Amino acid sequence: MNQLINACKVLVITALFLWIIPAIFTSTIAPNEIGVRQSATSGVLDEDLGPGWHMRIPGIHKIIRVPANYFMLDFTNDDKGPQHPLVIRTKDNNTVELDISIPVRIKPGEAHLLVAAGNHVQDPDGRYRYMRLAEETATSVLREQMAVLDSVGFYSTDRRLAVSDAALKALNKQLGTMHLEAQAVLVRAVRYRDEYEKQLQTIQLNEQNKLLDAASQKLATVQQSLDNYQQGTNAQVSQRQQEWGKRQALLERAYQVGLLDVTDETPGAVRARLAAMAPADVDALKTKATTIFGIDAASVSDGYLIGIKNIQAETLEYKNRITSEADATEGRLGAEGRAMLAKVQGEYENKLNALLGSPAGKAYVAWQAADNVKFAETLTFSSADGIPAVLRLRAFAEVFMGAR
Repeated sequence: MNQLINACKVLVITALFLWIIPAIFTSTIAPNEIGVRQSATSGVLDEDLGPGWHMRIPGIHKIIRVPANYFMLDFTNDDKGPQHPLVIRTKDNNTVELDISIPVRIKPGEAHLLVAAGNHVQDPDGRYRYMRLAEETATSVLREQMAVLDSVGFYSTDRRLAVSDAALKALNKQLGTMHLEAQAVLVRAVRYRDEYEKQLQTIQLNEQNKLLDAASQKLATVQQSLDNYQQGTNAQVSQRQQEWGKRQALLERAYQVGLLDVTDETPGAVRARLAAMAPADVDALKTKATTIFGIDAASVSDGYLIGIKNIQAETLEYKNRITSEADATEGRLGAEGRAMLAKVQGEYENKLNALLGSPAGKAYVAWQAADNVKFAETLTFSSADGIPAVLRLRAFAEVFMGAR
């Protein structure tokens, strides 16, 4: 039991020792802080302490912490800082009010120099001294650098950005002696006096009107060029249409009438005229046809020289002539056929009548007639001599044959 108690005592003492020793001999630097070790014997250590634990000896070393992030110099009317908008007198002796924001931080690796200069202490308003010095320096530099612009230059983006860059370089040059650096000079708003605002709006309107006039003039020039081009195009289209209309009319006449000048409208007269022409004249016509129709001489047939109308007239004449001949032949052959059919029909009827007038024919007719006679299922016979007439077959047959 005593051994267990002794072991617990050792464990507790060791735990207290491990907890107390770091708390006494170490100091923690947060990620958003820069640490500077100050010794009572040797002064400020010439290096910055990064985030983490760092050794210190109580009573000899003191760890000073300063912010590592940017702080903003907001020369605006908002409540983010004690600064106010900067009132600048422009190059043309006008007053302008500027809203400017400047992010500033301690230069990396120079926090110990800032502490050595004593600018890390806090002022009564809660700010560090280097923040107040940075504000005073920025105000002085901005008043000097931004004053090189005239009133018009502040709403010219290129000129304003150029002056802002120059102001940033001059500001960093002076802040460097205080171990600070600015990231940018951001001009957020520009305000003029009310009377000048109206005048400035007029100036801006005039500038915009100048740009609009220049654009309108450029548009008019381009529009005139377009109109000229369009008119030229329309003229070319009209000329091409006239040329094509003329060529189309020539082609239409050549296709319809042909190339032979024949006044005789009788079907076949043009073909007869072509057949009567000399070979040299025919070749000359074919050469002319190649120019008109745009084809080679080997493709020029008699149809191109005669024309569609003449070929249609020949075709119509041939059709009417052949149709008339066919109709005449059809009428003649039809009449002959009907006469022959009537003759055969007459001979057939005469022979049939002769056959039917013979005893055998009469018997055949009687048989056909008897075959069509239908008796009732129940017959009642009455006769004077006691014998039904239907049973007298010979007499009955002679009646049907017309012998009685």
